[in-house]
Amino acid sequence: MLLNPVFISVAVMLSLSLLKLNVIIALLVAALVGGYLSGIGLSETMEVLVGGMNENANTALSYILLGALAVSVQKTGLINIFSRNISNLFYGKKLYLVVMIALIASLSQNIFPVHIAFIPILIPPLLSIFDNLKLDRRAVSCALTYGLKAPYVALPFGYGLIFHETIFTALEENGLAIALGDIPKALLLPVIGMTIGLFIAIFITYRKERDYGEPNNIGKDIEIDDTLSFNFKHAVSIIAMVSAIVTQYFTDSLPLGALFALFIMFVGRAIKWNEINEMLNSGITMMGYIAFVMLVASGYSDVLRETGGLDSLVESYVVIVGGSQAIGIFVLLIVGLFVTMGIGTSFGTVPILASLYVPFGLSLELSPMAITALVGTAGALGDAGSPASDSTLGPTAGLSADKKHDHIWDTCVPTFIHFNIPLMLFGWLSAMIF
Repeated sequence: MLLNPVFISVAVMLSLSLLKLNVIIALLVAALVGGYLSGIGLSETMEVLVGGMNENANTALSYILLGALAVSVQKTGLINIFSRNISNLFYGKKLYLVVMIALIASLSQNIFPVHIAFIPILIPPLLSIFDNLKLDRRAVSCALTYGLKAPYVALPFGYGLIFHETIFTALEENGLAIALGDIPKALLLPVIGMTIGLFIAIFITYRKERDYGEPNNIGKDIEIDDTLSFNFKHAVSIIAMVSAIVTQYFTDSLPLGALFALFIMFVGRAIKWNEINEMLNSGITMMGYIAFVMLVASGYSDVLRETGGLDSLVESYVVIVGGSQAIGIFVLLIVGLFVTMGIGTSFGTVPILASLYVPFGLSLELSPMAITALVGTAGALGDAGSPASDSTLGPTAGLSADKKHDHIWDTCVPTFIHFNIPLMLFGWLSAMIF
């Protein structure tokens, strides 16, 4: 098992990330290591990686356009007005502010399915408030990641319906029949575990004050203007943001929604013709890094599949398990943790995990509900703690607007501890109960 190319590749990626090597470089090095060890060859590995990047091209374009929209809305001052009201409402109540952010983030998956699009709009103007309250931003990163993840795991509408349908289809393709309506039941306990982890993060682990020092230039640029009042540009901004959501809903295209919103901002004179280049460049600066990480992560997932090490990774555990359901369930979750931490996406890893989990689960005489709980839980592991996940990259993009928040140690490690560990424990418990 220790010589398995997938295991070694993911271990290399995580180790390099923890050593604060750039995530893109860590992914590239890990892909080359995995490809070389599996006998694919370095040139062929790079070809597979580049070819696989196409799978996330739509997502990358979405993030860049959403970044431009976020900068445009910020420029009008609308978010400053909102932030000022938030500051007055939650003055001296920093923990309640974090809970409110978790609730707002939770709406982004099911009610208003915009995923991370709200983060670059909402969070940067709040950074000065966080600093005044001496709020530990690690609590906020946990709140954001929880809101980006728990709702779609638990609730069967919006992104949640897509996630549940992905699980349903993957299980069906591997010969396991289960009702779509049973999937939320199978995943209820893991979500309860995540919720417990969130409250531990907010009210225990990161409750103490943390001093981030004086605002730097970026921080000053996004401080709140107390004299700003609601005007026509702000109304146009609200219409633009609503239109982005509506357009995405009816066309199933986030880039089209963002582009249409920018068009409304221009037609409504919220932004001028000579400001468009500045908005787009700022959008690329804000979200371009995330977009490129997602592209490389998509290619990396193709490399992991191409190595052929995923099947052998599970097979290597068969001897260890020895027919024990309790040990077998734990082993499957460990395998899922490694796979999803490397690929960094729940939706993309579910079909891979189902092809491994269904035959192994049936060999352990696990029920369809138990296998469903394992597939859903293991898939969700990829969206918390992984350096390549948009559910960690998104919070970092907002919280590091003033360069005071580290992606690995301030987002990935805290979310791994408070979400992946409870997911493992409660996912194991759910599978054992069913």
